[in-house]
Amino acid sequence: MAGCLPINITMNDQLLKQHIKAFIDYLNAEKEVASKQYNERLEAISYYQQWTREKILAMNEEDIYEYIAKLWAMLIWGNKRYVVDKLINDNGLENFKEQLIDFVWNESNSIELRWDSFRKSIKGMGPAMMSEILCKTHPEKYIIWNRRAYNGLNLLGVSGLPVHTYQLTGKVYNRLSGTTKIIADALRQEGFKDPNLLSADYFLWHEFYAENLNEVYTKPDGKAQKVDELPIEVGADFIHNDVRDAIRDIGNFLGFDAAIEKKVAAGSKVDAIWQSKVGNMGRIIYVFEVQTKGSIDSLILNLLQSLNNPAVQGVVAVSDKVQLDQIRSRAETITQLKDRLKYWDYAEILKVQESLEFASTCINNLKLVPEGF
Repeated sequence: MAGCLPINITMNDQLLKQHIKAFIDYLNAEKEVASKQYNERLEAISYYQQWTREKILAMNEEDIYEYIAKLWAMLIWGNKRYVVDKLINDNGLENFKEQLIDFVWNESNSIELRWDSFRKSIKGMGPAMMSEILCKTHPEKYIIWNRRAYNGLNLLGVSGLPVHTYQLTGKVYNRLSGTTKIIADALRQEGFKDPNLLSADYFLWHEFYAENLNEVYTKPDGKAQKVDELPIEVGADFIHNDVRDAIRDIGNFLGFDAAIEKKVAAGSKVDAIWQSKVGNMGRIIYVFEVQTKGSIDSLILNLLQSLNNPAVQGVVAVSDKVQLDQIRSRAETITQLKDRLKYWDYAEILKVQESLEFASTCINNLKLVPEGF
């Protein structure tokens, strides 16, 4: 595994003080809002801290639904029940509970190890959900990490931040938590009531709310930061799984029945599929294979075998620009594949996922359709 992102733990002190003063002034002027936010933080911490090892072990499916559905990271989903049911089905009820206990409460292991282990072991939960659970359970130690936190720290002058989820290893997450404690300490110095890293999240959200997704791809000097120029600082298994999961999420957003690691034909288990039923006539399936390392011939063979399923209407190779050119060159020599294979750059996939999440959050916030509809 490659080295850790070189996160700069210093901030623009003057800018930080300026924004903290504005935040404190806002709360002093809006006493009702300040009280509401304070009570929200206390309630969130109380709720998640009540889920001790013993209580998590005794969770049933309804308990898990409530535990996950309460997360802010779930606001992007209109149908939370579908997401949680899929989480349980993909991971198994008992396995999920055991992994959750180890992740949240096994502090005999470092957060670096626990973070990386949970990400590898559990499908369907990304850094936003994981970090929110940690922050609300251990608000003195861990931060919530999402696009808004990135934008706030970026504008405060912290460099080396992970732009994409595959860059967020346990070591990087631990460094980010340590860096963000600077904000909690600054809030404390200004007399903020009971400051912690959940308080820091409220501060970042209020002061650095980014309407424009492009801000996530902008350096502090205002110049655009190209995704394909970002350093890959983690192992290929993280990149592979994040891109695979993003493909599934995009399919779900678009209304497909999307899944990962599915067998679609004899000898062909693929990374992700989008499928749709066509009345009573059958199914249409689109197949995606993610290539981060290893044999391109193996990817080609798997895609060829998937075409043995007559429901498969399209096959897509997903990789970086260099490997896509290699795959294209190899596929051009194979008659059965050359006119059917499509190519998708993983960097585009990650940007599409973030854009759809932003759009979905905005629409779901309108509450046009009741959740139980």
